[in-house]
Amino acid sequence: MYPVSSVAILLQHPLPSSLSFLPPLALLLGWLLDLCFGDPAGLPHPIVWFGKAIAACEHRWNRGRHRILKGGLVATSLILLVFTITALLIYSLSIIHYSLAIAFNVIAVFFCLAGTTLIREVRAVFLALDRSLDEGRQQVARIVGRDTSQLSAQEVRTAALETLAENLSDGVVAPLFWFALLGAPGMFTYKMVNTLDSMIGYCTERYRDFGCWAANIDDIANYIPARLTALLMIIVQTLFPFPCQAKRLSLFQFVRKYARCHASPNSGYPEAALAGILDCRFGGSHIYFGECIDKPYIGTNDRPLTTDDMRCAIRVNRRVEIVMVLLTAITLLFNPLLN
Repeated sequence: MYPVSSVAILLQHPLPSSLSFLPPLALLLGWLLDLCFGDPAGLPHPIVWFGKAIAACEHRWNRGRHRILKGGLVATSLILLVFTITALLIYSLSIIHYSLAIAFNVIAVFFCLAGTTLIREVRAVFLALDRSLDEGRQQVARIVGRDTSQLSAQEVRTAALETLAENLSDGVVAPLFWFALLGAPGMFTYKMVNTLDSMIGYCTERYRDFGCWAANIDDIANYIPARLTALLMIIVQTLFPFPCQAKRLSLFQFVRKYARCHASPNSGYPEAALAGILDCRFGGSHIYFGECIDKPYIGTNDRPLTTDDMRCAIRVNRRVEIVMVLLTAITLLFNPLLN
């Protein structure tokens, strides 16, 4: 067996030193596929299957008494199931030939990274908004969970940039972080965790009890990646400054001040980093599933956002993505769980 997963250490079948370059190579190939193609429309996607499984469980169990217990059992069962199936699949492929396990890892990285699709969607929001407010509202509804029907043009742009920052962590840095630690099983398991949170981890009447386990597990899984994302955003902006808005505070001071001004213990970090880079204001009240959710403001400069801000934010995202891919590739060379 020549695995690229945590199963390696358990079965004590390490990858030969002459082939230790293969895990980083799989990462780079998968990333290049995402860079070129994003998420091709019509292609079967495992995250869609995750969503269907979660929806079926929620429809079946989110009723009656003991919703917290049932939601916890659903969340932990799905998470463990994904990790086990992925690890066993890699193990089976490795028995046949290590190249099949490597190919699976390429596909896993391709499916689990969302950097290119995210950037395309955010750019499309700004382009749609240039045509009409209604088109902008419809386009941003594709990438946010809030009700967009009454958003102003400024709120549409704000929602798109908030999503760009938050999903730089959820869709790029966090999957790579867990891939570096636990290989493809870790990456797929993280995507299940994140999908659970995005579907049922809301503080609304319907999901407050049933989804609390999913929300808390997601908070734990994203604790380090969210802060790492903010740190990388600050680093790339400091080393390769873009002509963004002038800032009264240093980026570190800005993130330290505003990162906790968010309902989520994690999302505030990348959002604060981007708000600091752009010297703008994020947050406010939004409608989720018919309920108004108040989000504290991040920043104070409620200036109009522009297409130039979108371009600046995308450049920051891309450079953070490149740095994170390189850091992950280096980690894979020395991770004893994957070699």
